[in-house]
Amino acid sequence: MIQVYDGILLSYPQLFTGILSPWKALLLYGPPGTGKTLLAKAVATECKTTFFNISASTIVSKWRGDSEKLVRVLFELARFHAPSTIFLDELDAIMSQRGGSSSTNNEHEGSRRMKTELLVQLDGLAKSDDLVFLLAASNLPWELDHAMLRRLEKRVFVDLPTREAREAMFQQFLPPTVIHDPNGLILYADLDYKRLSQCTEGYSGADIKLVCKEAAMNPVRKIFDILEHYYEDVEGAHSIELDSITTADVEKVLSTTKPSGRMYQDKYIQWQKEFESV
Repeated sequence: MIQVYDGILLSYPQLFTGILSPWKALLLYGPPGTGKTLLAKAVATECKTTFFNISASTIVSKWRGDSEKLVRVLFELARFHAPSTIFLDELDAIMSQRGGSSSTNNEHEGSRRMKTELLVQLDGLAKSDDLVFLLAASNLPWELDHAMLRRLEKRVFVDLPTREAREAMFQQFLPPTVIHDPNGLILYADLDYKRLSQCTEGYSGADIKLVCKEAAMNPVRKIFDILEHYYEDVEGAHSIELDSITTADVEKVLSTTKPSGRMYQDKYIQWQKEFESV
């Protein structure tokens, strides 16, 4: 979607003037592990723009005045190399509410100046014709400063995966032939993908990947003693056959691996109703 939008904008810039001027900032928010950062990486790969990947450590400095200078230089570089995309990961770590909650009552003066400079630069983007786009991601959108929310013209909820998406993830991470190396170990999987997708309601993509990784390790753990016995016999170690990964193996892992993003699901939906803009 972003790639198509970007291509149209670059091909027909004369159409996007005045009230039709393009949006300059977009926020991706949702539970952790749902692929917000991966979407940004897809933008970097697919869109033919200069990509600036920015985190808190990139623009926060202990020296007085350096943070706001870094923010200003960042936007100047983005304009110079336009068309460009600035990606701010974990935006809540950079643009939390200024003095609005107990966690920020003791906010440092330098942090406040840095936030103010970032807001000023975003205002400059909105008032100019520079082909610079800001893409941000946050797991805690309710902690963002309201002035920042106003500048993030589009706010898109990246929800937990659906049942169909979870089934596709299990098929991707644990296909019938997980590993087939003629010169190494061979590992198969015999799984009921539909059943597993129904058992993982509330799990994020990162949670499912962790479950699959843990389930794939179980057959290896069963042969640790044999592997140690064949430590010096490399060919013998390669000839060892691993047990297939079964649905029961994955369900056992699920019993000890709980979803990481379900706790705040209701809060995300409530925030979506109040602030979403798509």
